[in-house]
Amino acid sequence: MKALEFSRKEARYAAAAVSSRLRRGSGAALGPLNLIESSPFDLPGDDWHRVTTRLAGICGSDLATVDGKSSRYFEPWVSFPFVPGHEVVGTLETGQRVVLEPVLGHDARGLEAPFEGAAPGDGDDYQHLVSGKLEPGIQTGYCASTGGGWSSEFVAHESQLHSVPDALSDEAAVMVEPAAVGIHAALKAGLSPDSDRVIAVLGAGTMGLVAVAAARNFYPNSTIICAAKYPEQRRFASDLGADTVVAPGEFQRAVRRACGGFVIGNDLSGGADVVIDAVGNASSVQLSISTARPRGRVVLVGMPGKTTLDLTSLWHRETELVGAYTYGTEQLFDGTAVKTFDLSLDLVAEAKLERLVTATYPLEDYQEALLHAASAGERGAVKICFDLR
Repeated sequence: MKALEFSRKEARYAAAAVSSRLRRGSGAALGPLNLIESSPFDLPGDDWHRVTTRLAGICGSDLATVDGKSSRYFEPWVSFPFVPGHEVVGTLETGQRVVLEPVLGHDARGLEAPFEGAAPGDGDDYQHLVSGKLEPGIQTGYCASTGGGWSSEFVAHESQLHSVPDALSDEAAVMVEPAAVGIHAALKAGLSPDSDRVIAVLGAGTMGLVAVAAARNFYPNSTIICAAKYPEQRRFASDLGADTVVAPGEFQRAVRRACGGFVIGNDLSGGADVVIDAVGNASSVQLSISTARPRGRVVLVGMPGKTTLDLTSLWHRETELVGAYTYGTEQLFDGTAVKTFDLSLDLVAEAKLERLVTATYPLEDYQEALLHAASAGERGAVKICFDLR
């Protein structure tokens, strides 16, 4: 089995962090990520399957890990060595194509589910992520027991696998996992489907674009404003449903035009009802808080890591700051419960999200692939994937 393996090597991790400050994505050349040949993973039980990878995406959290920038918060939640890759479309032994829901939930760990029919990501206690019959791991791609999509083969529990309709291409299927994150973030906005509100999306990489598509799908009457740094991102944001697309420096001004009000210091007196922050750094979180209206909501879908913020305005304006990490079972507006991945399969097809897959690389060219993914926006790209077909 061919795989990219991430080991626990502190010196190389530190070298990757230094290198990536000069050039994002360059940590792959110096860090603890290596292409190896190894034996296939053992199946942990009868309800597990071997999955042959077809396409596997590279996401922002993957890049943060490879570049030595991921938060130390995750250390007790993962196990080493692990094979990255959680945005995956693959094939079962039967030939059936599947997409992976990567969270290693209660069923995968041999534990009692929080409720009947629960998705892997459901539950109000995360202790199962470090217990049960598997090594610790928040999801496939960070667990030593399962492998991940950056390999020719990995193992997955049947609760994690969703059949891919014949009408969906592999490029569409590999977008199901990131689209599910965007759907979860959009539903965290907490608006009603007939709302005539202002939703502002900060950032137009993969997460920002799928959030725009999801927001347009669930809130068709709302005004969506998106801040996109690069021309291709602006084109996609507009195509996927944003009413107004501006450069990041014009973000607050565009929201003010839509909402009215004043600029008071660094904040708007009013602002957007919901801001979805798809960047996840100190300046983006600060800008999101200052752009949301008093008693509005900021949904943080970008992974922020360790940041320094002035939260006085959050306190004074009574702004809600809400995290949106993965997915599970969503409570829709009419009270029905639907799995996020089921919604995502529909959204990927309707919005034609396969067009966001810009380039693919063989596993052997992983250093070049990671450099491309790290500079995707400026190179006119969105989603970069490994192709093992």
